[in-house]
Amino acid sequence: MKPESLMMSYGYKPHLSEGAIKCPIFQTSTFVFKSAEEGKSFFEIAYGLRQKNEKEELGLIYSRINNPDLEILENRLTLWDGAEQCAVFESGMSAITTVLLEFLKPGDLLLTSSPLYGGSDHFIKKILPKFGIEVVSFTVGQTRQEIIESVIKTGKSEKLALVYLETPANPTNDLIDISLGKEIADYFTKNDKKVYVAVDNTYMGPLWQHPLKHGADLVLYSATKYIGGHSDVIAGACLGNNELINRVKVLRTFLGNMAGPWTGWLLLRSLETLKARMDIQAFNAKRVADFLNNHNKIERVYYLGNFTEKDGEQFKIKQKQCLADGAMISFDVKGTEKEAFKFLNGLKLIKLAVSLGSTESLAEHPNTMTHADVDPILKAKMSITEKMVRLSVGVESYEDIISDIKQALDMV
Repeated sequence: MKPESLMMSYGYKPHLSEGAIKCPIFQTSTFVFKSAEEGKSFFEIAYGLRQKNEKEELGLIYSRINNPDLEILENRLTLWDGAEQCAVFESGMSAITTVLLEFLKPGDLLLTSSPLYGGSDHFIKKILPKFGIEVVSFTVGQTRQEIIESVIKTGKSEKLALVYLETPANPTNDLIDISLGKEIADYFTKNDKKVYVAVDNTYMGPLWQHPLKHGADLVLYSATKYIGGHSDVIAGACLGNNELINRVKVLRTFLGNMAGPWTGWLLLRSLETLKARMDIQAFNAKRVADFLNNHNKIERVYYLGNFTEKDGEQFKIKQKQCLADGAMISFDVKGTEKEAFKFLNGLKLIKLAVSLGSTESLAEHPNTMTHADVDPILKAKMSITEKMVRLSVGVESYEDIISDIKQALDMV
């Protein structure tokens, strides 16, 4: 069956929960063992003291380690990306930071694409250096050789441990070739040290891009966004093969940033409508972008659907990686921050709020909000200017969304 069908029941056995058609919320901190021997066996697996035997399952121990709501959710999330295993967290940032802390150590080098979401940018550039981790970045348009040379110029190429990509980039929709990231990781991989590739796939959600199929080792999500999709839950997820996700889960256990049962239950509910919601959002976004492309008060529109063959490499990457044009649109209002704010303050249906991927349309000002802490020189280079507005298109009538944008632009 296709994932959208399996979202209704995959991994859940009603007979274990009094026949309830939906998974109950297992609001418990700990679980009772049938015997001391069983408890010993469960802990051996949980702490990595031994490998699971064939067909052996990790038993329930303590909700910081595992919980039925969390386990069923993780099993279902693997279906979209074709991953072996998934780890869910209480926020997207906790998923990202746990991965970075697990695969990097003092003295290592991290290679990242640019721009990045503001929270990721802050942690990578201002927190990781405190742990002795050096960071080097590359931007859209740089060639394979140019990126390799920039790594070598650090003098620490032998310490490269992780390539971290965000594609499409927030908020510019710039595309990074995931297979190129894999080639660079392989170039610096040695027999005794593998360089891994992690991709933040939040902008495309589990439907519209599958990084693992293009060479990524790990795929990351702010599950708050499309996966949650209702602006009522904060969560994150990391997917990959069994070996890597087991490492991530061990660190998650000791950092204590796993998702709780309520979060797991809310996301299980959301997964049932994920494809329906995202299909509508993509449909609406195409019509909103068409309107913005032809409005005389809009200077530039940043939307995947605008890429054509004349855009060269960006168009090729889109054709190769992206299964849809997404539902994220950024655009430059003609003028300055004053005009951008005038537009934002004039919106009625569309809510002035950060986040994205939810049922309601949201608009924000990246330069002073989500990316306020990013280096001003980098922001200017990446076209994250005072006139840019970021729009997350929801599931409302596209005619009403466009009407709201039109009346707000009339005020500019």
